[in-house]
Amino acid sequence: MKTLPLLALVLLACLSCKGPEPRLPESVQSGSFLKASVERSKKLNALEHKKISKIIKNNPDKDYIASESGFWYHYNHKIESDTIQPTFGDVVTFNFDVSNLEGEEIYANTSKTYTMDKEELFTGLREGLKLLKPSETATFIFPSQKAFGYYGDDYKIGTNIPLICKVTLNTITQKND
Repeated sequence: MKTLPLLALVLLACLSCKGPEPRLPESVQSGSFLKASVERSKKLNALEHKKISKIIKNNPDKDYIASESGFWYHYNHKIESDTIQPTFGDVVTFNFDVSNLEGEEIYANTSKTYTMDKEELFTGLREGLKLLKPSETATFIFPSQKAFGYYGDDYKIGTNIPLICKVTLNTITQKND
């Protein structure tokens, strides 16, 4: 009789000891936010490309070039000689005007000195400067993702604004190796 309670106690102890169970996550993310963001970006990109294509079509006298980086440009003044172009670490001085696609001026006749790829400058302009030689002037059309994108510049350029920039590269001071 004494063995029955002891056997029940041992059996109960063995059955109640089990390993820890993994906890289930409290919230499951389905990725719907990311999918919605991708769809918004695709629609915005399509709309911007449509507007840019219209600008290019309405200016047949200008020979627009599509860059590998995703923007368009044409030369206002091109140098045919074999002069240098800026590379990493070179210091360049340039003037630029910025407007939106409707032609409304945002920044006019701004001068800047910039160390190539070592300072902050929006992606499109940084890549566009690499295409220019001293004394050349080009007009760039940047979709918003190559300009200031979602954040704008916190001053005059708002969210998701494509830009037209007329840039004149004045000088290139090559880095000393």
